[in-house]
Amino acid sequence: MDFIFNLASYIIPFVVVLTIIVFVHELGHFWVARRCGVRVEVFSIGFGPELFGFNDRHGTRWKFAAVPLGGYVKFFGDADATSSGADQDAMGSMSAADRAVSFHHKRLPQRAAIVAAGPVANFIFAIVIYTGLFSLIGQPYTPPVIGGVVAGSAAEAAGLKAGDRITSLDGGAVQRFEELRTYVALRAETPIQLGVLRDGADMALTIVPRRVDVPDGFGGTQRLGQVGIQSPTGSTEFVRHGPVSAVVQAVRQIGTEITTTFTYLGRIIKGKESGDQLSGPLGIAKMSGDIAKSGWLALVSLMATLSVAIGLINLFPVPMLDGGHLLFYAVEAVRGRPLGERAQEYGFRVGFALVLSLFLFATWNDLNRLPVFNFIAGLFS
Repeated sequence: MDFIFNLASYIIPFVVVLTIIVFVHELGHFWVARRCGVRVEVFSIGFGPELFGFNDRHGTRWKFAAVPLGGYVKFFGDADATSSGADQDAMGSMSAADRAVSFHHKRLPQRAAIVAAGPVANFIFAIVIYTGLFSLIGQPYTPPVIGGVVAGSAAEAAGLKAGDRITSLDGGAVQRFEELRTYVALRAETPIQLGVLRDGADMALTIVPRRVDVPDGFGGTQRLGQVGIQSPTGSTEFVRHGPVSAVVQAVRQIGTEITTTFTYLGRIIKGKESGDQLSGPLGIAKMSGDIAKSGWLALVSLMATLSVAIGLINLFPVPMLDGGHLLFYAVEAVRGRPLGERAQEYGFRVGFALVLSLFLFATWNDLNRLPVFNFIAGLFS
């Protein structure tokens, strides 16, 4: 019985979070498609056999499927659920009325807008969440002032002292100590130019974060850059923003998350970071369960972060993802006609292989990092 309860405490938050994010993503596609006059045949949360569903007055089948690891919207004229191409047999026999509601007969800008609407909906959803949190609860705020310097640390070697205020990082302004921590974490062994305010005078210092293994809070470790400075004791507070300021801060937060993602991926490509910090479904499930135990506010915040991640990943120019469709549309705009059916088919095969490889790689990371075997064993305790 304890095993079932422990398992449910991880699976339920994960499924709830993922279902909401996927629903928002697919709703973006659905809403813009309907605005463009496209008939939507299926709106599915999950893949595989249908568990339950209903038909709306427009003929769309809304359903929940057995495997809750994604979802899709199938438009009239699609060959399959991924919208990888048109149903060529049906296309040839369509009437004028059918072509008017077929996705593949819409103008290029309309098709591009429908495809882009999914990731855009994820970003808007995250902005709404962060705006609500920053307005009602407040945004964590710690002044970017050094409370203490660890002896023998990179900060001491750079000449930083307690009481220094960090004003910029590589030329970018700093508002909060939290931003400093995030920036440094992804730049291990990379020189950072600091703007420092000391006793009313501006200074410029260079610091090189050291790579350290730190607990990730979920049973594993992660390698991050650290410089050995402490925030002022007792200085963290939650600052509530007005409506406009909350939106600005929400957009800024999302911008930071996107920049952080690209910085990490760029460092992997350059060989400065390992890809073993990427998480798959197992890692996200454990994270969701652990964070859910901290309270619903933490889980909602995680939902916003994951929504940004899913929106961003879907914009990568990989066939099978939304970004891959947009890439094909860009080629179509340049050529004046779509790529051939065979070229698109091979593109989607390559895209599927890339997505599957990333999924397996991230899952392998989960098995090694958490470690999941101990996590599973703990479910029985």
